[in-house]
Amino acid sequence: MTQELGASPPTLWGFVLLGYLLGSIPFGYLLVRAMGGGDIRRVGSGNIGATNVARTSGWSVGVATLLLDAAKGFLAVWLTEHFTGGNIRFMMYAGLAAILGHVFPVWLKFAGGKGVATALGVFLAICWPATAAAALLFVLVVLFWRYVSLASISAAAALPLFVYTLYAPLHAPPTAISVSTLVAAVVVIVKHRNNIERLVRGTEPRIELHRKKQ
Repeated sequence: MTQELGASPPTLWGFVLLGYLLGSIPFGYLLVRAMGGGDIRRVGSGNIGATNVARTSGWSVGVATLLLDAAKGFLAVWLTEHFTGGNIRFMMYAGLAAILGHVFPVWLKFAGGKGVATALGVFLAICWPATAAAALLFVLVVLFWRYVSLASISAAAALPLFVYTLYAPLHAPPTAISVSTLVAAVVVIVKHRNNIERLVRGTEPRIELHRKKQ
């Protein structure tokens, strides 16, 4: 049974603020800058996330961005869990704040990424079975249709259902978990609105799963 805890309300909300600040760290922007690639917001799709970083600066930098963006989401939840004795409500709030921080980072005038990798880290800490199911769906969509955006949208749309059914089998999760998961999914999907328009028009770029022969 999750402990509901000890810490005062100001302290608990402090972890939510910390989650937002962690989420706001623009790793894609910083890594590309450090590699001498300039401002990632001015190349490719203009997004600071792992997909655009990989396409414009190389897969190694893209993977590093993915891992760091996921890590900041995981860390926001882990720190809250560690210092509040496992207050699941505020763990979820801190995680959601980290996702919003990535999407609306204070350091980049609130114009950030789409939140997929950060959400991966957050829900890995909140409910790893649901995250694994969403990740599997992501991989299957990429393999069959080769659209990262479609895979991200599909995983985000399915995540609330996965969390609801897998968080505590045969029992509904706390309302804070269900509502926050739904909010996170909506934010990620809305941030993909341009991708959705391109998917409808048939102009969304696919990823290459195999190297082209020289």
